[in-house]
Amino acid sequence: MKLDDIRNISIIGAGIMGHGIAQVFALGGYAVCLNDAIPEALERAMVRIRENLRIFTANGFVTEEEAAVAFGRITTEPNLDQSVKNADIVIEAVKENAAIKQALFEHLDAVCPAHTILASNSSSLLISEFGSTTKRQDKMVLAHWYNPPHIVPAVEVIRGAGTSDETADLMYDILKKVKKLPVRINKEIPGYLLNRIQMALVREAWYLWQAGVASAEDIDLAVKGSIGFRLASIGPLLTSDLGGQDTFCAVAQYLFPLISDAHTPPESYVKMVEGGDLGMKTGKGFYNYSKEEWDAVIEKRDKEFLQRLKNLYWE
Repeated sequence: MKLDDIRNISIIGAGIMGHGIAQVFALGGYAVCLNDAIPEALERAMVRIRENLRIFTANGFVTEEEAAVAFGRITTEPNLDQSVKNADIVIEAVKENAAIKQALFEHLDAVCPAHTILASNSSSLLISEFGSTTKRQDKMVLAHWYNPPHIVPAVEVIRGAGTSDETADLMYDILKKVKKLPVRINKEIPGYLLNRIQMALVREAWYLWQAGVASAEDIDLAVKGSIGFRLASIGPLLTSDLGGQDTFCAVAQYLFPLISDAHTPPESYVKMVEGGDLGMKTGKGFYNYSKEEWDAVIEKRDKEFLQRLKNLYWE
């Protein structure tokens, strides 16, 4: 299958990631079928997509006509088999659970057309493991998007043990076509590239928070105003080139023995999670906000992300 042969994209799961991925492909000119077993989830997803497109229009990314056409390319379907019967590519965005993904891939393998590519948006699991029972090993690939997927440019493309060059290249090419920034991952390892880097940062941030070195607000403020500000334009390896490898090596030799190498999350953090303080979904985590305040946080985040997207990546 060639890039020009792709017409229909099916997205399984209409939650935080699924609805954003659907929007990207619809804006890219593809017919998109969005599936979820819960009809209310599909209704909420379409409301979110309409609002996202309104924000894109207000910020000059698309015209009102382009937004309306894109919205019209998206259909919803609660029946899984119906949603994938004409799919050229299926992207699953379901719960991060290996057993759930394996069962889904086995079913998709049985009901999808023979040419259909099966892709996963898993953020840490290996497709070679949860997809090991399918009969189309060459047509499976991981495409790991970052939240919010309709804004964040990078998408990791990770091959499984049996993924063909054609499938990996096709996923890379279609992501470029829909204005994403595909990143080839050469070796299949848990967490891939970006989540391993992110969790290394998060581990130290959690450690510093529990140790009382700084508040959650000041930790976030420090990262946003320094490392985060810099990383939006230059990655960590170029940063060390520009700063001097002798300096970075000296700092590493001094700090590596001192920074956290914990194999489990810190106790205070685990207690927070076990106590039901899960962040935005429960109203309280490191921050304690009302629903209206959380909505304002998301709005501010997306506005800043869109400005950065336009300045750095959007053509």
